[in-house]
Amino acid sequence: MKFKFHMTPVTTALVVSFVGLMALQTDLLGGPLNFFARNDAEVVEPGQDLNPIEQALLNPIKLAPLPPEKIDVETLWLARVIFSESKRVDEQALVAWVVRNRVDSRYRGKRSYEGVALDPHQFSAFSADSTKRAYYSNLTAHSTYPGWQTALRVAHDVRHADGSYRPFSAETRHFYSERSRADSSAPDWAIGRRPVEIGYELVKLDVRRFRFFEGIS
Repeated sequence: MKFKFHMTPVTTALVVSFVGLMALQTDLLGGPLNFFARNDAEVVEPGQDLNPIEQALLNPIKLAPLPPEKIDVETLWLARVIFSESKRVDEQALVAWVVRNRVDSRYRGKRSYEGVALDPHQFSAFSADSTKRAYYSNLTAHSTYPGWQTALRVAHDVRHADGSYRPFSAETRHFYSERSRADSSAPDWAIGRRPVEIGYELVKLDVRRFRFFEGIS
């Protein structure tokens, strides 16, 4: 016996609503189960030897928020920087390592995360003339903006991680985003240089969004 399935108007509306919801979720979170999927929708199968940062990135929507008392001023500034640069957790982790590399190497004479964040002409959201500076500078451990508590956790984990867990060398202290530049051109310091490869198995970086560079003075 054969049955025919008829799409009633109500059924059609439910299907469309479900598809729309899943599309929105994918756009905001990168997809709950295939966050690190390739462009061709092939899900990356993680290996067995993931470091703690990669383990956290494996399922970022399950990262537990930290109690506010565990968020010190330096972690707060690191979180502000990465949250200003990206709302994607894997990209935030990479940016966090760039900021930590700057602190660890005393780049441009800055010895703190606050100093690196507010270093003139380095991070666009914190430029003196940025309209976003007040917003990001006033985020606290108690703020509840979507994704902010996860950014705090990423910042804390990267800041306190063993240096061997870096996804690139300790000399990687620069990045830029093609999408955020008015003419999509590379900054002068990046011309003629090759971006570094990312050492995290789970992170398949979209070079149109971020490119990271080492050895720039």
